[in-house]
Amino acid sequence: MPYFICPNCQDRSFAGDGLQGLSHQAVGCARCGFGFVFQLLEDYFPHPDGGFLACDKEARILASGRGVFELTGFREQDLLGRDVRAGLGLRELPEPDPIATAIEWGVRRMDQPAVMRHAAGRDKRIVCDIFPAYDSDGGVLVSIAPQRDSS
Repeated sequence: MPYFICPNCQDRSFAGDGLQGLSHQAVGCARCGFGFVFQLLEDYFPHPDGGFLACDKEARILASGRGVFELTGFREQDLLGRDVRAGLGLRELPEPDPIATAIEWGVRRMDQPAVMRHAAGRDKRIVCDIFPAYDSDGGVLVSIAPQRDSS
């Protein structure tokens, strides 16, 4: 059974056919009304202090959800259309690039450490979970969260 998650409010749901009722309309978020939900192969519980960035197959940001501003300091309009790596100033991602790997190979990449540049100019350690899109549009969903202390 396919699982779905809203890039905006992080609401999790599932639907057998991926359509809204009998209308053949793509599934949108029933909780917040966001226009689309992202299909996952397995259920996923996002970090409570994290946020989602929905990207196209070129890794350009299409939408940023709740929690992104709080974590990054960037408003959605500051990020739209930018490559997710450049928009967040991502550095120190593992090699090979997990975002490119998710897009090219259609595999999820979990617990990927990185450093991002906060809007205030400070470096911030984060962890990324990256999910490939399973529709004809391609793309990825990038979940970002503060990196937990290893102490």
